[in-house]
Amino acid sequence: MTELNPDFAAEAARSTSTGEVSFAVGETFYSRTDKRGVILSGNSVFQRLAGYDWSELIGAPHKIIRHPDMPRGVFHLMWERIKEEKVTGCYVKNRAKDGRYYWVFALVSPTDSGYLSTRIKPVSGLLPSVQTIYTEALRREKEDGLSPADSAENIVKLLQKAGYANYNAFQSMALASEFREREAQLNKPMDTIQLKYLEMSKAISEVAEETTGMTEAFQAIRTVPMNMSIIASRLENAGGPISAISVNYSQMLEEMSNWVNTFVDGDKCVFSRMRSAILEGQFLSFARALQCEMRALFEKEEVHYPDTVSIADERARLQKREEVLLGRTVESLHNVEVEARRFARSVLDMKRYVTGLSSTRMMCKIESASLAQSGTELAGIVDQLDAGQNEIEKRLARIVELNAIIQGSTAMLRSLF
Repeated sequence: MTELNPDFAAEAARSTSTGEVSFAVGETFYSRTDKRGVILSGNSVFQRLAGYDWSELIGAPHKIIRHPDMPRGVFHLMWERIKEEKVTGCYVKNRAKDGRYYWVFALVSPTDSGYLSTRIKPVSGLLPSVQTIYTEALRREKEDGLSPADSAENIVKLLQKAGYANYNAFQSMALASEFREREAQLNKPMDTIQLKYLEMSKAISEVAEETTGMTEAFQAIRTVPMNMSIIASRLENAGGPISAISVNYSQMLEEMSNWVNTFVDGDKCVFSRMRSAILEGQFLSFARALQCEMRALFEKEEVHYPDTVSIADERARLQKREEVLLGRTVESLHNVEVEARRFARSVLDMKRYVTGLSSTRMMCKIESASLAQSGTELAGIVDQLDAGQNEIEKRLARIVELNAIIQGSTAMLRSLF
């Protein structure tokens, strides 16, 4: 194995070249390392963009292309994940031998003997927001002395602040966005599997919006029992029916509150489990598609490689990774199916509560009609119940539609695997 030129560090430090290394949207590049991160192989695009001769790359640590603008926390996060056999996607700014830079979206996978990475050009429009997060993370590392582990935790928090539930959600949305925009720019059609996952991802995002709106509507009517109790106390003996309605309504609200807690609150709720299963499957399916593309490019490429790089061997490794990713995608699809059924049962529970609200609203209307001046106050409560229940019913109906879309997509995907 070729030794790394000992003068490399000094040579790189003396480089005065600036600017970005240009490469085409359709170019995909690849490298493979051992478990220590030492480069064992790569493709011609990787070698060209890095700017090193093959003799300088093979046997060198992969960090020779690391750019100083990259927070250490990103690499800590990546390494911790792939140590756990998790395929990981992340944006990386690399540095070429002449000092210039280039951004990539890297997909890193563990193998039996180390790791392989397939990279594409970021074109989705997400990069500017990622750069902002990296700049802040790097500032914290320098000014606050954050360790790589603490910096990784900080990066995840910054991503959550940007609207991503966790890192898994971020990498899934990022890879899908990059792949979709890349295919559009290359005028290539999307695969049916990818389209179905995008459809499910869109549906679960809409479910999040609908559940948020439904929760707000639910919160808006939580004051109703108290208001009914106040009216009942003013009516003395005549307020008995209203007081009973108030107690009944309070119990229903408590049950609805428990439903909200189990359906939409926390990482273990019905909604979160379903979203996680969909996004995991989406990420794995796009990761598999990218590995497949890299293998196909190796088959078509007519480039002379050094004796230390066996294209046949790299194709075989990529084929094996495709098979692993397919197996994991099928497993995640099963999880989506399980969560979709649980999701549907949970929605039926909510429908029962809404039916109870209808009964309460009707009783309030009856009592309102039988009272004189206080009936006007009850009429206001009835109007509040009408508005709240209509909002909840509308959003619940849409959630049912979205779950049907997800279940239809899983059935279609099952037939394709």
